[in-house]
Amino acid sequence: MYNRVILIGRLVRDPEYRSTPEGVTLARMTIAVDRMRNRETGERQTDFIDLVAWRQQAEFAINYLKKGRLIMAEGRLQVRDWLSPQGDRRRAYEVVVDRLAGLDRPREAAGVPEEEPVPAVSAGSPTKTAAPPVQAAPGEVSDPFLGGEELLEEEEFEDYDPFADTDEE
Repeated sequence: MYNRVILIGRLVRDPEYRSTPEGVTLARMTIAVDRMRNRETGERQTDFIDLVAWRQQAEFAINYLKKGRLIMAEGRLQVRDWLSPQGDRRRAYEVVVDRLAGLDRPREAAGVPEEEPVPAVSAGSPTKTAAPPVQAAPGEVSDPFLGGEELLEEEEFEDYDPFADTDEE
């Protein structure tokens, strides 16, 4: 049997912090996920899915994820059955999260302006606009895809051979 769920959606509210009597951290949250309802009209419907994260994933959610953030949650579907105080049988479906990631940047603190977007360049435009470089924190590795290092221009890339020896003789 295989039980794996991968969801991408937005947090409906801030993660709820809980702790077991043994001190294990637990975070409960709900994400909103769109799905296609009618392909002809493009009508979409939103599903609200409960997530449960434990230990480090819970700590990450509580410390870094807030309402409205776009997240990716990967885990397994779990069904819980219980009796309500009135004696009714209840059932809940939730995803127990193994991996959790924020897919967008957190909103800036109040009063701090957000970065201005980089203007788009049309395909036929002779000018090239580059995003400002992102400075890596001390001890952090710079990622060229985030703008920390200069990438090769298209003309330079055509002659680039990744298997050529880098030692010049």
